[in-house]
Amino acid sequence: MPKTMRAALLDAAGGPEALRIGETARPDRVNAEFVVKVVASSVNPIDAKTRAGRGVFGAVHSFPVVLGHDFSGVVVESPYSAHPLRPGDEVFGMVPVPRYGGSYAEYISVPALSVVRKPATLSHIEAAAAPLAALTAWGMVVDVAKAHEGQRMLIHAGSGGVGHFAVQFASYFGAHVIATASGAKTSWLRSLGAAEVIDYTTTRFEEVVHGADVVIDLIGNVHDETGTRSLSVLRPGGLIVNAPTGSWPSFADDVAAAGLRGTDYKVAPDGNTLAVIARLLEAGNVRVHVDEIFPLERIGDAHAAIEGGHTRGKIVVKVAEG
Repeated sequence: MPKTMRAALLDAAGGPEALRIGETARPDRVNAEFVVKVVASSVNPIDAKTRAGRGVFGAVHSFPVVLGHDFSGVVVESPYSAHPLRPGDEVFGMVPVPRYGGSYAEYISVPALSVVRKPATLSHIEAAAAPLAALTAWGMVVDVAKAHEGQRMLIHAGSGGVGHFAVQFASYFGAHVIATASGAKTSWLRSLGAAEVIDYTTTRFEEVVHGADVVIDLIGNVHDETGTRSLSVLRPGGLIVNAPTGSWPSFADDVAAAGLRGTDYKVAPDGNTLAVIARLLEAGNVRVHVDEIFPLERIGDAHAAIEGGHTRGKIVVKVAEG
């Protein structure tokens, strides 16, 4: 393997133009880690927030830094010779940035517990779109909200990266799913399992939704006080789960004042859960939607696209052929 690699580098917080393509040291494998040759990555809101100086930027202590959580690629080095995932195997997963170097690069080192065999039915482009968004959706909908038959669940931003997985997981486990999105995405969300779709451009969701058991809040108060307005649609004792970092600073106080239950949510790179999700993807029970594909050289454009706020599914970054 080469000692250096091509990567998207960030020297300081800034706009999408702050990301540059350059050479940096290839990561070494230590202990129970893999080295993976990255074929594709994806862009998540947390990546854009961190690049701009928010998100997890406070944990970045040296520059340049490589961002990017999701990866799909090929094993170059395994943790040990008898490991079931061997060099040449196709894998995907999520790398914990910034504790590890990110996946906007030709190579990554990643803990073994974060690496899962890539579903054979998915391309690297499709697989790279799944880990962080799908794990976040699973954690909110399945682990925290305990999605089940008879449950009424409102999912905000249902057509986004996390949202389109949340709709599918909630529906798969039998919940009655109500999703908010723009009207153009109604039929698509219904095909993913949404029983109802509310066009937020024409309808105030709190005027038509009442007695919901759960709200999956993927917006917070960064747009039109969506989070605060959501409290009124929950039944007594209902649950609201909020994910976007920094999107609702008064969340805990507001939920308590309303006499409801609430929690924020932070995703972890859990390989065991991702393996379950991989089986659902491989079987076709869950689908991943890729909205746009950018080459690594256009990483700034990819960040600008996700910050536009109208992505359907995921934006993927192609790092190499594969």
